[in-house]
Amino acid sequence: MSVVPEATINAERLNRRIQELAQIGRIGETGVCRLALSQEDRAGVEKVKSWMEEAGMRARIDPFGNLIGVYKGKHPELPVLMLGSHVDSQPYGGRYDGAIGVLGAIEAVQTMAEKGFVPEMDMEVVAFCDEEGCRFNKGLFGARGMTGKLEEGELDRKDKHGVSRREALREFGCNPAEFEGYTFEAGRIGAFLELHIEQGPVLESLDSPIGIVTGISGPLWWTVELNGFAGHAGSVPMPMRRDALVGAAKVIVALNDLVRLEEGASTVGTVGSLTVFPDSRNIIPEKVTFTVDLRDIVLSRRNERERQLLEKIQDICDEHELQYLIREDTNSEPRYCAEWLKEILRKEASGMGMQLPELMSGPFHDSLTMSYVCDYSMIFVRCKEGISHNPKEYSSPEDIALGTELLYRSALRIAQGSGRRSDE
Repeated sequence: MSVVPEATINAERLNRRIQELAQIGRIGETGVCRLALSQEDRAGVEKVKSWMEEAGMRARIDPFGNLIGVYKGKHPELPVLMLGSHVDSQPYGGRYDGAIGVLGAIEAVQTMAEKGFVPEMDMEVVAFCDEEGCRFNKGLFGARGMTGKLEEGELDRKDKHGVSRREALREFGCNPAEFEGYTFEAGRIGAFLELHIEQGPVLESLDSPIGIVTGISGPLWWTVELNGFAGHAGSVPMPMRRDALVGAAKVIVALNDLVRLEEGASTVGTVGSLTVFPDSRNIIPEKVTFTVDLRDIVLSRRNERERQLLEKIQDICDEHELQYLIREDTNSEPRYCAEWLKEILRKEASGMGMQLPELMSGPFHDSLTMSYVCDYSMIFVRCKEGISHNPKEYSSPEDIALGTELLYRSALRIAQGSGRRSDE
């Protein structure tokens, strides 16, 4: 069991809030379902907003659904120090993904306030809207909205029930018409720090409760549609079939084979959603739609696997006389953490008596979007067996407290105006 050395934060309060938030959208004993812009998401945001205000922040919800708490500093003209993550979840998720980053950030600021510390610059704690992307099949919405990176047609995206993002935002209490008057001010944010569970097995394998992130893999998301021809499953001879599901199965296997080509590489590929039409046991499938998630920290290698997968799709469709359409939903390059922020994390960890491992992130986070407008860094917290996006997801209160303590100490150093880059 890990013990926080000379703990400054209130670990009991932090753990209590994590457990209380987990009751909103609870599924089973340990699971959570707070889909972006749902009633459960709104209830979670309101609960977190009350804790921001309790911590001494002024809190509001912006037009993109982001919850923002502001802790005023001595010099509001200085670039903001931002902390945070998200509180929306997967439909079959756990209670720690995203949530510890928001609640840990609130705890860090509340600790400062209770000690009477006033930062040099304004500090903002943000619970970003729709980081997960599972409802409208495109994530990081709030962070991209805040930074002026939304794409055409975003509000017209619909969930599985036909509800558009525009409609969901209105139901949530936001006004999409305000998007037009919003312009991101370049340089407004000086640095962004995010605390998050690792969502992988590396820290546990190293027996380390927390770690320092070096960078985030670049995700490529596709929606692929294969079109064949429906027919009676009992009467159409096998050589004459144009079976879209057989084609999809071969593409899925091809993706799995391609990402395994280089042993030890950080390449990963997943097909996580698939729909079949007409979806009847005795009709040859005419149309299959599925998702592709391809990631790597090395962009050139990811690009090569993308090229190879496109060739495979073409060959498979030619073989089975299928037509295909590919929609690119997300395409981000890998983004590396700022060295000066990593150095602060190293020094503060050393002051806690810890020498931390450094590791990359395969999953994307709000930090990925923030990296395009400011320097960023991340702290990972060990999670049991690397399980995430699952109700069995678990990080111990002790490990979370360690990560939050490091977040607090590092944010405090930055907020004091020390630890800045040497070139500034």
